[in-house]
Amino acid sequence: MNTFKKIFIALVGIGFVILSCQRVPITGRKQFVGLVSSDQMLQLSFAQYDGFMDTSKVVSTRQKEGAMVARVGSRIKKAVEDYLIANNYSEVIDGYQWQFNTVENDQLNAWCMPGGKVCFYTGILPICQNDEGIAVVMGHEIAHAIAEHGRERMSRAMAANGITQVGAVAAGIATKSEDVMQVAGQVLGIGTQVGGVLPNSRKQESEADNLGLIFMAMAGYNPQEGVAFWQRMQKAGEGSQKPPLILSTHPADDQRIADMEKMMPKAMKYYYAYGGQ
Repeated sequence: MNTFKKIFIALVGIGFVILSCQRVPITGRKQFVGLVSSDQMLQLSFAQYDGFMDTSKVVSTRQKEGAMVARVGSRIKKAVEDYLIANNYSEVIDGYQWQFNTVENDQLNAWCMPGGKVCFYTGILPICQNDEGIAVVMGHEIAHAIAEHGRERMSRAMAANGITQVGAVAAGIATKSEDVMQVAGQVLGIGTQVGGVLPNSRKQESEADNLGLIFMAMAGYNPQEGVAFWQRMQKAGEGSQKPPLILSTHPADDQRIADMEKMMPKAMKYYYAYGGQ
């Protein structure tokens, strides 16, 4: 390969990376997401979510626990969508098919997959205690989806596999290839229970904390409950060999709680601006 061709390919690669970046709503953080399209990510997410629900014992929304999760989820969903639409971010939720399910599982965990597919485990609800506690977790998990953390992790994973494979994914050629499906399984592993799953980074977890407080505030839930919830979660993990799954990559330690307290003034501004008392 001659020098000119090498330079041309390098410049194309740099341009592609630049075009593959976007900014997260509210935080403004620049992220690398373009190696997998939003549509591709949603297709993969919906398939995994449906498969999980088909093999789980789902709590009816006619029952108290299921009704609480659905009620809080719908309220935060509406607030977040209204904000995104009003601030020209409506494309973020294009193709979303929101669901708020609760499944019988003793683990202290909850998650939200790309496209608004939320799941709470019954094990975490005693720690939540009430609607505001659920809103803390709901806001955090929805924030992962709105910030497209899954797509970001998958794009980075695909980039690590080499430019040829990445180019195929970007062109939409390798959507269902074995390599792509393997990476998707690593990124979208349900509740981070699957071996080899690529977890959210500490940066993403901190961003989800920040956005989560703001999202619950927009929905009229007092974000100050965030600190109290994570203190309860921290206590629940004491003395165990493994922390609760929801804390596996970002333990609710003193630093996390301190960071959340620093975020609180900003979150409270949203709370009062959106009618909080």
